[in-house]
Amino acid sequence: MSKKNSRNTKSKIVSAAWKLFYDNGYENTTVDEIIVESGTSKGSFYHYFESKDSLLGSLAYLFDEKYEQLENEIDSSLSSIGTLLFLNRQLFEMIENTVDLELMKRLYSTQLVTKNEKQLLDHNRVYYRLLRKIVIKGQEINEITKAMSVNEIVKYYAFCERAIIYDWCLCNGDYSLSDSASRMMPFFMERITNK
Repeated sequence: MSKKNSRNTKSKIVSAAWKLFYDNGYENTTVDEIIVESGTSKGSFYHYFESKDSLLGSLAYLFDEKYEQLENEIDSSLSSIGTLLFLNRQLFEMIENTVDLELMKRLYSTQLVTKNEKQLLDHNRVYYRLLRKIVIKGQEINEITKAMSVNEIVKYYAFCERAIIYDWCLCNGDYSLSDSASRMMPFFMERITNK
């Protein structure tokens, strides 16, 4: 199986699983339903995932699919900071509208206790590559400070996003995640904006 077909199969499984988790709830979704929804096979499912529980960490990769889509929608007239704020708003709206709050809580809790791969911190993800690309461009055109390294800025930005999501989860989604981020992220972005 080619690398692209392999990635497509895994992506189909992840997308189908998260759609079903949102529609039916995590507990009420079976592996067999995920297989049917994804149009794949049981062998394919177990090739990529040990169990339904192992899909929890895959949410980070579902976010990456959104980032790949958004990368093509970025308005070229936006500043680097504007681009980061656009990506944040779009992702947080996606989370609010398509990801069950309980699943976000599970994702964060599994990342806290896992001894294995922490998907949220995997710097090979599309998320981190895209952030680095935006920050590099921002530094090249003097919109983003050069007092911090690209990696420090990306780490800071990701930290800010995780903090906002974590608080939203702690508060049981009692407020709009995307509206809160629209108020908080510009405050955080001041730290990296070239003055």
